[in-house]
Amino acid sequence: QVQLVESGGGLVQAGGSLRLSCAASGSIFSANAMSWFRQAPGKSRELVAGISSGGSTNYADSVKGRFTISRDNAKNTVYLQMNSLKPEDTAVYYCHAVLRVGVLSGLSVYWGQGTQVTVSS
Repeated sequence: QVQLVESGGGLVQAGGSLRLSCAASGSIFSANAMSWFRQAPGKSRELVAGISSGGSTNYADSVKGRFTISRDNAKNTVYLQMNSLKPEDTAVYYCHAVLRVGVLSGLSVYWGQGTQVTVSS
């Protein structure tokens, strides 16, 4: 059974930093795109950053220059380094991964359980 396990959320003051991690566990043949989304209270879930299996990245305009996404393919793990945090970054952050669980399997989408990030002013 494949799971995405997130860690690293918490409470931080504005201007501070946090690093989120998401490890995909279980029987995984390969991990394609991996991403971070977030959802603030009363708002829709939005893409924060994504990274392809080859390392290409994309970011929401609101986090460019402050957040960095990276991955360790050997560990099927994706990271989100968040610097210069602002109160408007407060949200539940979700890991998202497109995985192939077997050599003959198609691609499937998985979500993590979410980790709370709270930025105080």
